[in-house]
Amino acid sequence: MSFLKLIRYQNLIMLAIMQLVFRYGFLESQSIPLALNDWQFALLVFSTVCIAAGGYLINNIFDQATDKINKPDNVVIGKQISEAMGYNIYIALNVIGVGVGFYLANAIHKPNFAAIFVIIAATLYVYANGLKQTLLIGNIIIALLLSLSILVIGIFDLLPMVVPENQAGMGIIFNILIDYAVFAFIINFIREIVKDMEDVNGDYNQGMNTLPIALGIGRTGKIVFGLSFIPIGLIIYYINENLYTNNLFYASGYGFLFILAPLLYFTIKMFSAKKQKDFHHLSNVLKFVIFFGILSIAVINLNIKYA
Repeated sequence: MSFLKLIRYQNLIMLAIMQLVFRYGFLESQSIPLALNDWQFALLVFSTVCIAAGGYLINNIFDQATDKINKPDNVVIGKQISEAMGYNIYIALNVIGVGVGFYLANAIHKPNFAAIFVIIAATLYVYANGLKQTLLIGNIIIALLLSLSILVIGIFDLLPMVVPENQAGMGIIFNILIDYAVFAFIINFIREIVKDMEDVNGDYNQGMNTLPIALGIGRTGKIVFGLSFIPIGLIIYYINENLYTNNLFYASGYGFLFILAPLLYFTIKMFSAKKQKDFHHLSNVLKFVIFFGILSIAVINLNIKYA
C-alpha cells in the first residue's frame, strides 16, 4: 500500500480511465480507421501510466523535506521505502514506459513519435529536480502534460491513418480532442496553484518561489477566484452552442450538474478559503471536475447516438 500511495495510484487510475473513455466512448463509434488495435491501445495506456507513476515517484524523492512539513503522515520515501530503492523503481518505470512507447511508435511506422515519451519522462524529472520551484513554470508544465496525455491518443490512433480522402473528418475529431485538452489544461493549471496554496508552508521553508509565496495567500486566492470564471464562461458557451442548441438535453444536463455546478461551488468557496484544509478540499473539487469533464465525451456520444 505504501508503494501505491507513493505513485498516486488514484491519479493513475483516473488517467487510465480518461484515455479508455476517449478510445471506447468516443473514437470507436466514429466509423473511422484507427491505427492501434485493442491490445496496442492497452499498451499505450500502460506506457502513459508507467511514465506518470515515475513522475510522481521522482517528485516524492526530491520533495522529502517539503513533505515532512506539508504531509508528515504521508511520507513514504525514507520510511517504508529507501531512497535507493525509490530510484531503482523510478528507472524501471521509465525504461518500461519509454520502451513500450518505442515499440508502439514503430508498430504504426512513426518511429519519431517515440520521442514524445522520452520528452515527457525527461520533463517530469526536470520539473521535480527544480523547475517546480520557478514561478508558474512548474504549474504550466504539469497542466500541459495532462493535456498531452489526451492528445497522445490522437497522435498515435488518428494521425497515422490520415489520408487526403478523410483529412477533413479526422481534423474535426482531432479538434474535439484539442478542445478537451484545453479544458484539462485550464482546470489543472488552476488546481496546481491551489495545491501550491495548500503546501505553502513547506514550500517556503525549502526556498521555492510559488505564486502564494511570491504574492501571499490572499492575493493568490483572488487571482484563482478570477481565473475560475474562465472555465465557467467557456463551459456555458460550449454547452449552449454545441449541446443545447442541438437538442442534446441529457448531455446538457450532465454538463450543468457534474461540471458547471462543481465549478460554481469552487468559485464561491475559493472567495473565502483561507486554511490548508480548505485548499485541499478545493483541489479535490477540481479533480472531480476534470474527471467528470472527461467522461462527458462518452455522455455526449451516447446522447447523439440515442437522441
